[in-house]
Amino acid sequence: MPGVRKEIYVSGIRIEVRKKKIKNLYLSVKPPDGRVVISAPYGVSDQMMEVFVREKMEWIVRQKKRMEQRPPVEEKHYRSGENLYIWGKKYTLVLHEEERKNAFVLCGDNVLLYMRRGSTQEQREAYIREQYRAMLKAEAARLVPVWEARTGLHCNSWHTKYMKTRWGTCNTVKKRLWFNVQLAEKPLECLEYVVLHELAHTKIGNHGKEFTAIMDQHMPEWREVKKRLNEKGSFS
Repeated sequence: MPGVRKEIYVSGIRIEVRKKKIKNLYLSVKPPDGRVVISAPYGVSDQMMEVFVREKMEWIVRQKKRMEQRPPVEEKHYRSGENLYIWGKKYTLVLHEEERKNAFVLCGDNVLLYMRRGSTQEQREAYIREQYRAMLKAEAARLVPVWEARTGLHCNSWHTKYMKTRWGTCNTVKKRLWFNVQLAEKPLECLEYVVLHELAHTKIGNHGKEFTAIMDQHMPEWREVKKRLNEKGSFS
């Protein structure tokens, strides 16, 4: 079954195992807590996975240490004076609570947030998230066809959702793409990188040489863009 999961332990480190219809073993260290995941073909034994992990142990330790040193993500309460980012630009949030319809207005370097009096943090967060979703949908609707034309790769549909650990995903069978709502906070080039990344997955289901070749061909600077995407304590 696709996505079969279990776990193994190597040198005291918990390794989450994901069995997939793939040819090779792949290892990743997931932010923000350094969770280690190995993707493996169905027929690979625990012993083979353990050997593979041990060979990569020095890299795993480096990645986990790097994540531990990242600055903590600032907790937001969505009150006046806090910073919001829209397409990479920093804005100062100005909250107005009054008896009027909710509104989200860009005014110079400020975001004017109008909420009904007595709004909760959760309500403000939900409302702002929907503004990000609308902005993301507008840009994705523009960029996906552009990158489809450039690459000759096509998706059957794309959608948005809030994700905690991924910027985008691709259902390689249905060729359905998902983009993280939080991308609206990042520079626009980051969204372009994610669009290309997920379109590449409609052809190549892993991050091997063929995948890298597609990325190099159509966005030679993608590694630098990826680095910018993951700055300031964000996930990978």
